[in-house]
Amino acid sequence: MRLNEVTFSDVKPIDGYGPGFFRVGGEAIEGAVCVGPDGVKAWGGYEDSASLMELVDKVDVLFIGTGAETAHVPGDFRTALEEAGIGVEAMNSPAAARTYNVLISEGRRVAAALLPV
Repeated sequence: MRLNEVTFSDVKPIDGYGPGFFRVGGEAIEGAVCVGPDGVKAWGGYEDSASLMELVDKVDVLFIGTGAETAHVPGDFRTALEEAGIGVEAMNSPAAARTYNVLISEGRRVAAALLPV
């Protein structure tokens, strides 16, 4: 079996999470977070779709981590992002973090906006 080391170029992987925080690229960040090609920044939750619009033309898919449990995202939030050309996939935050990491290791154009668990 051949093993290859995963390299993430300039995009930072999500290293871990816990109650109220995420660890991204070795740095702990409290609260909701957005991770993508522009780096890591705080995210204001579903009321903050404007900051996610900065990802237009930079990502193909945005994973929305809905916290500890999978939940539907508000319809107007999803519609605004999809009309701007960003695909939206909602899942619980741990699954969104894992999926994001796998796809950035493949060089895909993805981002993750995660609510804490």
